[in-house]
Amino acid sequence: MAPTDETAQVAQQASPLGTTPPTGPPTGDAAVPGGRMPRWLPRAMVLALALIAVFQLGSWAFHQLTGLLINILIAFFLALAVEPAVSWMASRGLRRGLATFLVFLGSTIAIAGFFALLGSMLAGQIIKLVEGFPGYLDSVINWINAHFRTDLKRVDIQDSLLKSDWLRKYVQNSATGVLDVSAQVLGGLFQLLTIALFSFYFAADGPRLRRALCSVLPPARQAEVLRAWEIAVDKTGGYLYSRGLMALISGVAHYILLEFLGVPYAPVLGVWVGLVSQFIPTIGTYLAGALPMLIAFTIDPWYALWVLIFVLVYQQFENYVLQPKLTAKAVNIHPAVAFGSVVAGAALLGAVGALIAIPAVATLQAFLGAYVKRYDVTDDPRVQGHRPRKSVTLRARVRRLFSR
Repeated sequence: MAPTDETAQVAQQASPLGTTPPTGPPTGDAAVPGGRMPRWLPRAMVLALALIAVFQLGSWAFHQLTGLLINILIAFFLALAVEPAVSWMASRGLRRGLATFLVFLGSTIAIAGFFALLGSMLAGQIIKLVEGFPGYLDSVINWINAHFRTDLKRVDIQDSLLKSDWLRKYVQNSATGVLDVSAQVLGGLFQLLTIALFSFYFAADGPRLRRALCSVLPPARQAEVLRAWEIAVDKTGGYLYSRGLMALISGVAHYILLEFLGVPYAPVLGVWVGLVSQFIPTIGTYLAGALPMLIAFTIDPWYALWVLIFVLVYQQFENYVLQPKLTAKAVNIHPAVAFGSVVAGAALLGAVGALIAIPAVATLQAFLGAYVKRYDVTDDPRVQGHRPRKSVTLRARVRRLFSR
């Protein structure tokens, strides 16, 4: 037993503070040089990789479904637009599904009849334009020869055009682009069918959709959701009312001009200008004005110039005078807010965002207005934009400065 005691004494003397050094392996998550990694590190790495994978998968799915989500958004606002008519018919004892079908059927018949009449008119005018093109070309050539002392001939111009490389390349590109145009047309028809189906289901099953949404919310939240839904219906209807009123004013104004100039199909062209300029954002104005100009050109090229000038002047009047007042009155938002919402909607969702931006912002503003506490405004003249008059004038201040 003596050597053992001597060994213990030597170890105790070598240890600092007189303590016995540990002899076993380290316990817990504390690592020593050359030891294993902490137990939590593999789990943290797996969790981080899983979160990154879920984020990437969600981002990919969102980008893949962006088109469908936009179509559903358009369908929802269309359902809100037809909600008053469907509810009115349902309150008269008609089944909601049948009422929705009748509303959509009437809208489809009206749109199809309008485009059929417009197509027949446009086809007749194109045929007339093609038949009279040589005469127009002769008149232009005679005007150029008379004013610029040239000796141009229609036969020479036609031969140079037919033998030009530009025409050959244009025909080749047009032939190769037929399939692309067909694919775009089929895609557009499928998109319209998708929007129509979703909007029909939203309008027909509106009460069921509201019950399903309210069933997962407490009673206080249910009242807020129903109130927001009602506000959305009112604001969307008011917005469509304002656009329809502007379409009527625009159509009547352009009809008067076209009738005064003697342009054929003036009523149909007036309806075309009114509807296209108001319900197709961004490019609707240019599409609306191009057709009356084309038909006016078949009568007299100067008539086309007058139509162009009238379209530009009326567009400025509508943008700065008519549209802000009517839109702000119908949806109860400031004209600057309406303009800014259209710009923001176009930046986010393009033409669709520009079309639905105003009713969406009006709905949000009306819903949040109930939760904003307001106070009585003071009678301070600065509220009205009037600065209070100072008791000491500038001249008196100058005199006081120099008198020191």
